[in-house]
This record gives sequence, structure tokens and C-alpha cells, in this order.
Amino acid sequence: MKNDKIISMPCIDEARKKSSENKIVYSNIKISEETRSLNAGKKYLIKTFGCQANVRDSETLSGLLESANFSAASSEKDADVIIINTCAVRENAEDKVFGEIGNLKILSDKTKKKVFAICGCMVEEPDVVERIKKIFPHINLIMGTHEVPYLLDYVEELMTKDVSRIISVKSQSGDIVENLPSRRDENYKAFVNIMYGCNKFCTYCIVPYTRGRERSRLLKDILIECQELVDKGYQEITLLGQNVNAYGKDLKDGSTFANLLEEVAKLGIPRLRFTTSHPWDFSSSVIDVIAKYPNIMKAIHLPVQSGNDEILKKMGRRYTAENYKRLVDEMKSKIKDLTISTDIIVGFPAETYEQFLDTLKMVDYVKYDYAFTFIYSPRPGTPASKMEDNVSKEEKHRRFNELVERCEIYVNQSSDKMIGGIYSVLVDGRSKTNPEMLSGYTESNKMVHFKSKEDLTGKIVKVKIKESHVYFLSGDLVNG
Repeated sequence: MKNDKIISMPCIDEARKKSSENKIVYSNIKISEETRSLNAGKKYLIKTFGCQANVRDSETLSGLLESANFSAASSEKDADVIIINTCAVRENAEDKVFGEIGNLKILSDKTKKKVFAICGCMVEEPDVVERIKKIFPHINLIMGTHEVPYLLDYVEELMTKDVSRIISVKSQSGDIVENLPSRRDENYKAFVNIMYGCNKFCTYCIVPYTRGRERSRLLKDILIECQELVDKGYQEITLLGQNVNAYGKDLKDGSTFANLLEEVAKLGIPRLRFTTSHPWDFSSSVIDVIAKYPNIMKAIHLPVQSGNDEILKKMGRRYTAENYKRLVDEMKSKIKDLTISTDIIVGFPAETYEQFLDTLKMVDYVKYDYAFTFIYSPRPGTPASKMEDNVSKEEKHRRFNELVERCEIYVNQSSDKMIGGIYSVLVDGRSKTNPEMLSGYTESNKMVHFKSKEDLTGKIVKVKIKESHVYFLSGDLVNG
């Protein structure tokens, strides 16, 4: 395209390199009256795919746009800025995004300058950027995960100057920028980033290439953000990181995740969660803190990925099945009423059926309360994508179905044990399938539906469980 402005392009080789020391920058965004006047009446819309980190990024993107006098649009056709915030973890997520990108073309208007932006993890993949450049000319902003703080500069340039498209995708991790404006999606539960990136480089995972190396926020900045949420009456905080257990290692000031978790718990938030954990870095001190504070939810997400040592080694997971079992045993011995969820991949390159059976044995050992199960999806640029794979598609699906069936035995058992009990539920709102029902989650992260004429969204209520439906529970509101 004519008048393209290419600031930086993604490069997998660059992403593998360790960047120079990142800085912590305290932003002080000032929007001129001229810019606010220029944006008066303009609207934006953001579509978010992927994990909680993407949700949190979208909240910041919304906050930036609203600070510049944009308002949220109710539909795509009303929006002057449309942003698709993408996920690259699995191939089907990328396919959905390309469908959304194609649908935007009909909204192009040659008489009116609009911004059609793609950001997030997908655009950190060189092949994806090349595909967008060639096939989707209506996309005029391609922005990487490290460029969120510069959104307003790019939008203003596209709207006011003779620039057809801006591409800015840095493969090296960026600075940590504090004090960016944010528009929270909810006013009763919130995500709080404690760190960015990952150093583990599991062979199947694209995240270290798309999100960069581990960079921890300072403890004081995290506590300030959490205290503000407590002061505003939030009921739940979830601490976010690609590997929260590695928090503080890069700071070299003695900060640890156990210390951070304890300090946030002391602020008095009714519910405190965290995600995601890597078994390699999960310390006994973190387990002790979880056991000590009643407001830290006793629900731990602990991805295992496989129960076979050889496959775990090929995955680059750094632990054995026995290591993982010992960690689970310690958790269960110290934490009362613990629930454990996990991620499991089937059909990793050259996985044999006997190796898959070890994963089923792990499921039988741990008895997961919930499991997110996936068929292996190769990510271009990762070491696993270059491994020989002799497992047929049909066999992968057969194993997947067998895994789901086995997991559901224990999910059922976990839910059935709750029948007749009374549990605290943080209400999210009306059920999507039945407006007469409210939905929310227990402390153990089980979804519950119950009837109520009163809108109790954002409140923690007591519900007596009557029925289990595998992936959700139903019950009656307990008054008083």
C-alpha cells in the first residue's frame, strides 16, 4: 500500500533473544483540547479473543481511547475505530480472527477515515502479518503486544495524516508502563497484571515469542492498584501472569510471589485468585500462604499437559510426573477443601498410546475438579512445530474423547459432593440461557445457577446446591 509506515516487523529469531534490561515507566498521558475536540462524537469497538491477559489489554485500550474523548460503540457500523485483540495459542482461535477480519471489509468507507486495527499475540507471528498485508488492505493498523501504550499516537496519525497503514510489532519485550488509563469491564471483579511474558519456552508454546521475556511489576505499584480496587468495593481480584510463580525473579530485590500474594490478601479483598501457575516454580511458601489466608481462594489451576515423562521432556516442561504428584500431595495435605484444575494436551508429536495412558493415570491420581483439554495444535516458529508427528488426526480425536470421558468422572464426583451444601457465590448476572436465573461462581470456581427476581450482580450470596449438571450446578438462594 502507498504511504505505509513500517515502524517494526515481527521476527521470531529476535523474540528468542534475551532483551536488554527493561525499564519501568510512569506515564502521564495528557490529551490536548484540540485532540479531544477532533475526537468528539467518535466511537470505538474492541473485540477480544484469548486469555485474561488479552482482556486486561483491551481494558487498557478502552481506557486510552476514552481518555482521548472516544466513546464505546454499540455496533461495528457505528465505530470509527475497530480493534480486534487476538490470541495465537491455538490454530482455531486464529481462524476465528481471520473470519472477523474479512467481515470488517464491508465497513470500509472511502469518504470517512476509520481505523481497523489488529493487535495482540497473532500479529507477533511474521506469517500472520504478511498475510494481513497481502489479503486485507482495509486493515490499517497492525500493532504488537508491546505497543499498547502508543495506541493513541497511531490512531491520531491515521486519522489526520496521509498515512495508509501503520505496522508496529516489536519482537523484543517492551518496558513496563504504569498509570495507563483503564476502563474495567466489571465493577466487582478485576484482573491485575503482576508480570508480563514467560521464560519457560515450552516447545509447543508461542507465548514467550508473542509476550516476551518475564518482566515483573514492582510490589508497590501492584499494591497501589489493588488497594484502589478494594476502596472501590471490588469483591474479587485475580492476579495475572503467564507464570505467576516466577514473579520477582527478574527484580532481584527479594520479591517473591508468596510475599506478593500475602500482601494483597492483607488488603482485605473478599476474594483473591491468581493464574496461571507453572509447576516448576510453585514453592512450598506459596502453598503455606494460600492455606493461611481465608480470602485466598482454595482453587488452583495447575497445568500438567501430560502424565508421561518422555512427553513432558519433549514439551520442555522441566518436571516429571512424580514431581507433579508430590506437589499435588503437598497442596492437598496443607490446603483444606482444595480444588485443582488443569490443562492437558493430547496428540503431541509422536505421542504413543502407551504414553497417553500415563496421562489418564495422572487424571486418576489427581482427580481434577476441572480440566481444559486440547488436541495439539502446532504453532509456527516453535520447536514442536518442527518435530515429526506420526499420530493421525483420527487417533488424536479418539484419545481426546477418551480423555474427556475420564476427566468428567472426577468433575462429576467433585460436583456431586456439593449437593446439599451451602456455598458462597459471587454473582455475575443473568444466565445467558435463562433470564429467570442468576449465574455466578463459588469459591472453588464452580458455576452455579439459581432463581432470583432481584438483580444481585456483584454481590456474594449464599446458595444451597440442589443439582449437579457436570459443568454447572443449580440451587436455591438462601435468605438471611
